Amino acid sequence: MKNKAIFLDRDGVINEDTGYVYKIEDFKIIDGVFEALIDLKSVGYLLIIVTGQSGIGRSYYTEDDYQKLTDYMLNTLSTKGINISKVYYCPHAPEDNCNCRKPKPGMLEQAIGEFNIDISQSWAIGDKLVDIESGKRMGCKTLLIDSKYVKDHNGFKLKNLKEATQFILNNQNNINL
Repeated sequence: MKNKAIFLDRDGVINEDTGYVYKIEDFKIIDGVFEALIDLKSVGYLLIIVTGQSGIGRSYYTEDDYQKLTDYMLNTLSTKGINISKVYYCPHAPEDNCNCRKPKPGMLEQAIGEFNIDISQSWAIGDKLVDIESGKRMGCKTLLIDSKYVKDHNGFKLKNLKEATQFILNNQNNINL
């Protein structure tokens, strides 16, 4: 049996996006995230984070800095009973032309293979159009969180992960989305 998953961007969806977040003291989880993730998990979704970390490729911080923050995030979520199946990240700068940098779907492809995911029952949630494009390229449903990156976008946007979760819970069986 295939799994269904929620592909979550990190900065701007899980935590406040203050630009190149890599220090624990700068990592602030957005209100409602714990409850939203618990609700998604309770209806059988795998929770998978897919995050661009070009600050590594641009030498703003190291992979070790990134890993320390990731461990902190996972431990913080775990204390609330939230298990993230895996965190995929792209450490590359834009000019590296890799397959994992969004909007390319490399991180999603990897997760789909590793976790036997039914993409038609899965959702990608992000605060940038590249997050949404990555999900669409793989064929999953997508939700855009309102952010400073999408102010000029006139399409459908939700306020935060909590609203996105309510939308999913209300529409998880609607295959026409």
